[in-house]
Amino acid sequence: MLSTGDLFSVAIWQTTNSLFFTGFLGLLMNYVGKPLTVILDNASFHKAKAIQPMLKVLAQKGLSLYFLPPYSPELNRIEKFWHKVKYELMEFKTRNVKTLEEDVCKILDGFGKDYVMTF
Repeated sequence: MLSTGDLFSVAIWQTTNSLFFTGFLGLLMNYVGKPLTVILDNASFHKAKAIQPMLKVLAQKGLSLYFLPPYSPELNRIEKFWHKVKYELMEFKTRNVKTLEEDVCKILDGFGKDYVMTF
């Protein structure tokens, strides 16, 4: 979620790891097109040793990372967003993988016009 109110997302339908994370940061930086501060929780893949060289390269291009205090999901806007998706925006029904992906993508694609967040 960007400070502009926009949502930038990439659909990865598998477990996220540190390499996907750095790739996402690179795509996000290209999308924003200017120096960027990303606010993060303390997921282990955000701090993995394997990605530190890539994070240094992104930092040279204007990326800074700000880590929230541990155990503070109430400060993380994306946690509030996913809570709203799961408990308000998605109809309670049985889904298979295909329909789950379709329903999530519909919400992500409609963010800002069909679906809004207020904080």
